Amino acid sequence: MPPRWHVGGPASTYNENVAGGSRMARTANTTTGRSAFLSLLKDEGITHLFGNPGTTELPIMDALPDHLDLKYVLGLQEAIVVAMADGYSRASGELVACNVHVAPGLGNAMGALYNAKFTGTPMILTAGQQELGHGLREPLLYDPLVPIAEPLVKWAVEVPRLEDLPLIVRRAAKIATTPPTGPVFISLPGDILNAEGAIDLGQSSRVESATRPSDELVRRLAERIVAAKAPVIVVGDEVVKSDGLKAAVALAEAAGAAVWQQTIAYGSHYPSEHACYVGTLSRDQKTTHAQLAPYDLMIAIGTDPLRMSVWSSTEAKPDALAIIQIGLVDWDIAKNYAVDIGVQADVAETMRALVPALCAVGGQGFAEAAAGRVKEIATDNWSARRVRLASRIAEGAAQETPISGDWLTLALAEALPDDCVFVNESLTSGRHVADLVPYKDRYSFHGLASGGIGWAVPAAVGIALAQAPRPVCCYVGDGSAMYGIQALWSAAHLKLPITFVIPNNGGYRILKQRLLAFHGNSRFIGMDLSEPEVDFVGLAQSMGVTARRVTEPGEVQSTLSAALRGGQPNLVEVMVDGSVA
Repeated sequence: MPPRWHVGGPASTYNENVAGGSRMARTANTTTGRSAFLSLLKDEGITHLFGNPGTTELPIMDALPDHLDLKYVLGLQEAIVVAMADGYSRASGELVACNVHVAPGLGNAMGALYNAKFTGTPMILTAGQQELGHGLREPLLYDPLVPIAEPLVKWAVEVPRLEDLPLIVRRAAKIATTPPTGPVFISLPGDILNAEGAIDLGQSSRVESATRPSDELVRRLAERIVAAKAPVIVVGDEVVKSDGLKAAVALAEAAGAAVWQQTIAYGSHYPSEHACYVGTLSRDQKTTHAQLAPYDLMIAIGTDPLRMSVWSSTEAKPDALAIIQIGLVDWDIAKNYAVDIGVQADVAETMRALVPALCAVGGQGFAEAAAGRVKEIATDNWSARRVRLASRIAEGAAQETPISGDWLTLALAEALPDDCVFVNESLTSGRHVADLVPYKDRYSFHGLASGGIGWAVPAAVGIALAQAPRPVCCYVGDGSAMYGIQALWSAAHLKLPITFVIPNNGGYRILKQRLLAFHGNSRFIGMDLSEPEVDFVGLAQSMGVTARRVTEPGEVQSTLSAALRGGQPNLVEVMVDGSVA
């Protein structure tokens, strides 16, 4: 059969002759590189192009009026652009595209690209490049782009000919969306975008990865789980990507297993209010060791389960804890700890196959034992712990000034509308977010994954676009907010229902805490945002976002409730306790 895409006529009636600056008629059966590029993106399922244009991107901007079904989303700096695209993909599960400006723009984007690599975001990142050959003269803004991008992407390439553009875009989309998913990079020379030719745009391809283990392997897994006296499940991001929340619940109930979230709480990896869910594993090795000590078998589902932060002489994994690890990211399987069984397969399909296998292998006796364990877990699960934690936080804190960060987090959790999407990058004030804000559905929660701050404010823009018309709450510390504050303009420009809540403690509190804890040093140099203080209300208003500062505890609840239900971009700055002790 003929290819799905074949250009049979002009997309418009004219083309710009760059050398002469004139308009000339386009011959039949031809297209320009710039128009072909946008057509290819659309055919790969991309609906939004996030970008910050420069001179080398003007060919794309010239073609956009002929592709109005591809929405262009402007970010005011390249790191903002990539983070917005990252948020959109994480909140939609879709391939996303973003475009930045030559070498400095790609350099600006690298921190956000690191975040996208960490979360395996399927993203096509492109940058305009000077014309082929012109780079030999090293013009202003030139540097080879592929070597810059290569360390953080699955594939990086520069388009050498107009005829190769369709193959490259198609391959990039296939690579980005094939597990383990991740970003790819394409360098777009100006002469390729401006060239005309009769090119075949080809056809989109995807690699199906919804695989499950063989019957024999499923039975082996079931036998190993049935043999365990105290199994525990640790869930991660592949549960979200495979839409496997229901399957994870069914497996936990069938196995009678407590469920912990992986150490980095950046997604809605398991329904918080389910009986088996107990919380998020710590990134402190001693704490994690204690959390896992009661169990004899860890079933790690779609995760690098014990990713730590700072070094410790204590191992996070107890010696007696055996491991089963299941996922499509083979690099993570047995990466740091040996496994009894490692399975490279889709986690949702595998969990769905395991449930009946556990029933068949374990029989009625195992089912009864599993049900008993579930009842026992429910006495001290996430919901029970939340009640106790909320009571401790609320005791006296409602009248404290300056406002307690923990109490602000509790007040915010209780003010959230039922359908609200929560975006988190609050490091100290929000230390209990994962303990107080419930995960309700696949896309209800998104958090900073890599530790590279500055993600949340722009990511919230992409998340709001993907999850419209749901309201979005972005909870972000004052230090982190300043890394991506320009995205407030994009939120205002797009009129998105995002409430940005900034707990302002006047400095880098987490660094102060760690300097004191690790080095016994309370001389905090370069850690205060003072003289002058940052005025987040003024910043927000300057970019068209309604904003209010809260200093009194009695104003917090009503202000947050009104802001979250306002249906428009707004910012609430809350002055919180910045003490270190």
